Amino acid sequence: SSEVLEAIENVIQSVFQSLAQNKAPVLTVANRTDWRNIEFKDSVGLRMIPRCTAKQIRSDCPQSAKRFALMLKILSMIYKMVQSNTYATKRDIYYSDTLLFGSQSVVDQIINDISCMLKIPRRSLHVLSTTKGFVAGNLSYTEEDGTKVNCTCSATAVTVPSNVQGIKNLTSHAKFILIVEKDATFQRLLDDDFFNKVSPCIMITGRGIPDLNTRLLVRKLWDSFQIPIFTLMDADPHGVEIMCVYKYGSVSMSFEAHHLTVPSIKWLGLLPSDLQRLNICKDALIPFTKQDENKLASIQKRPYIDCQPLWKKELEIMAASKLKAEIQVLTSLSSDYLSRVYLPNKLQFGGWL
Repeated sequence: SSEVLEAIENVIQSVFQSLAQNKAPVLTVANRTDWRNIEFKDSVGLRMIPRCTAKQIRSDCPQSAKRFALMLKILSMIYKMVQSNTYATKRDIYYSDTLLFGSQSVVDQIINDISCMLKIPRRSLHVLSTTKGFVAGNLSYTEEDGTKVNCTCSATAVTVPSNVQGIKNLTSHAKFILIVEKDATFQRLLDDDFFNKVSPCIMITGRGIPDLNTRLLVRKLWDSFQIPIFTLMDADPHGVEIMCVYKYGSVSMSFEAHHLTVPSIKWLGLLPSDLQRLNICKDALIPFTKQDENKLASIQKRPYIDCQPLWKKELEIMAASKLKAEIQVLTSLSSDYLSRVYLPNKLQFGGWL
């Protein structure tokens, strides 16, 4: 916490120095969404280059003066929370003054900018993000406040903790971790008691694009147990994108890649080649939209695809067919095909990439 306080004090000191010299104060923030500032390292994923281009948030410029003020406002809130060892969610910060901030997304962006500017992980700023992910299966742990959580005996999933950093005493006999893209598929596997039937496992869903806590938990489980991690996604560009976020990280959070990515994650399904192999009826597949074509073309150009020749082939199959499929398409074969046939066969015979 002293490191966080010192970093904020240094920022405020530079503001005062500028004012003392009759200069307009400026905050300098790295351009974290620019691909030119990102490099790919296969052991980490997407990460920010050491000397990247930056943007200036000036206090004397009409376009950025409000943002400058909001950054100082949130810095002061963080400073107080770190001093008093209290926490707030991004939502709490927004609702503390909705008129001032204007929208939740403004608060979210500023907090990420501050984290990047101070070079301090967001959770060390005492700002928690609202969790939307679920976890279930062979796992128990103790939360920071001493609450014991057992995911094994629960018929319903447990919400991913909002302070992943604070959980301890993680125990599990799981043989693997399965990341499921969608909540509906996750719930179906839960209903089928999948995590007990095949072999003990841990199931996680970020319910679409994963929030920070879900990604932190996947990383923490990998660090704790070093067991295989598989992804179960829709056979479409959006599903591939989500899998890449877990495995290699996102451009906007590349400054925190070391804490968030797990480059050893494997693509279990639904593979475009599975659709051909299982003779899925063409009528059950969905034609590409223009947006799908653009998304797939963008993914195919990314630096990490070059080191994944088998992924490359799957993306080429998808591009050639211009058809996509949701995991639910497997119910056209039988209602419990996913949990009874598809996943057990894949896990037994190594059908992952």
